[in-house]
Amino acid sequence: MFPDAAGDPRSSRAVYPGTFDPFTLGHRDLVDRARRLFEHVTVLVAVNGEKQPIKTGAERALDIRAALPADWENVTVAAWNGLTVAYCQQNGARVMIRGVRNAGDAVHESQLAAMNKTLGITTLFMPTRPELAMISSTAIRAAAA
Repeated sequence: MFPDAAGDPRSSRAVYPGTFDPFTLGHRDLVDRARRLFEHVTVLVAVNGEKQPIKTGAERALDIRAALPADWENVTVAAWNGLTVAYCQQNGARVMIRGVRNAGDAVHESQLAAMNKTLGITTLFMPTRPELAMISSTAIRAAAA
């Protein structure tokens, strides 16, 4: 487990933010791996004004919770309309989880991570498993259309 700000690994909290429209096998895999590293993980369903999801944030949060195994007791799902860093600060999470599928993701996420670090939030990059790297919410929405 990762230590919290006081160095205590037993009280570590992480947030895994995203629009999750829809929640994919890749997302589920990252939650599974993160829950083994941290005492508590929040899957944070973000509302992004640039995206037009089919369902509301609250509906997506309910769908995600239903899709996760009930015995993943250290995982919660919440909808949030605001800055992810603000959620982290208000809820005692010092680490943000971000999945990285490719070099383009890495560049984009590194820029966000640098900004978040100045606000006191560390970003943990987790590479997507190769067999799941080609799955994206965008591709799933396109196939469904």
